[in-house]
Amino acid sequence: MPRRNHPPKREIAPDIKHNSVLVSHFINKLMLYGKKSTAQRIFYDALDIIEERAKRPGLDVFEQAVKNATPILEVKPRRVGGATYQVPVEVRPERQLSLAIRWLVQTARSRPGKSMAEKLANELMDAANHTGATVKKREDTHRMAEANRAFAHYRW
Repeated sequence: MPRRNHPPKREIAPDIKHNSVLVSHFINKLMLYGKKSTAQRIFYDALDIIEERAKRPGLDVFEQAVKNATPILEVKPRRVGGATYQVPVEVRPERQLSLAIRWLVQTARSRPGKSMAEKLANELMDAANHTGATVKKREDTHRMAEANRAFAHYRW
């Protein structure tokens, strides 16, 4: 990584079906070993399963799930005089989205189930309904930041 200037952010092209950058970002995170078409098939199958079960558009459920999984605060370790404090900081918008997507994909992969599309559909529906492991992870992160609010003055 260069020391002086930051490399420019790469533009992500919107996905083919829904023309959404968020969907494209999610598919890229879901992808393993460069198999993008497999990741797209898994994601679109999951949206179809959601539409079948929830009786509402799958894209709306997906967007609601990402919104519910998005953290606002997190803790970062800060070393002050030999002691390490967990300092609560606000999360940047790009990192908020990245964390939400990462948590959704990780919890979907760790779920027991038949196919990845089913596991992803179940996790997205749970997150949209404010339940599930992803939302619990977000709540734990917020709880930890709230508990360490006393060290907020160490923010840099």
